[in-house]
Amino acid sequence: MAAPTPTARTTPTGFKMPDGFKTLWTFASKPGVQLWEQKVKPPPIDGGDGIDTNTMHNTTWRTKDAKKLKTLDVTTFLAAYDPDVITDIFALINSNQGCTVTFPDGSTLAFWGFMTKFEPPEHAEGEFPIATVTVCPSNWDPVGRVEAGPVFSAAPGT
Repeated sequence: MAAPTPTARTTPTGFKMPDGFKTLWTFASKPGVQLWEQKVKPPPIDGGDGIDTNTMHNTTWRTKDAKKLKTLDVTTFLAAYDPDVITDIFALINSNQGCTVTFPDGSTLAFWGFMTKFEPPEHAEGEFPIATVTVCPSNWDPVGRVEAGPVFSAAPGT
């Protein structure tokens, strides 16, 4: 097999996000939940560590191979909240459902997932209470009972 040959970088096309405002989070069962996003971390996409494929026949380099499965990983967002949201949180915790991250240009990433944690901060005078919400993508369609990966939809015109 031949050695890899260099590939020239080409200029990217498309929309370069100049600002993270306005990124929003939606739970399908409670699209109007009383959470006001302040910071949203879209879910990381992870292929996992390489598989060690070394043998005693390697002579100079350790070798690796890529795994086959991908992970849409656990993510968080920070939000202001109405104390009345607690009842909705009880319903959202561990409830596998459609989750959507909407990016500033209007594009979306939709996936199956569930809230695993709602963590309010210590409350103190003169401080704005912002809760940390943790969501675990499940990649499991609970209705069709099948594996179902995330779906990215580009914004119109991008």
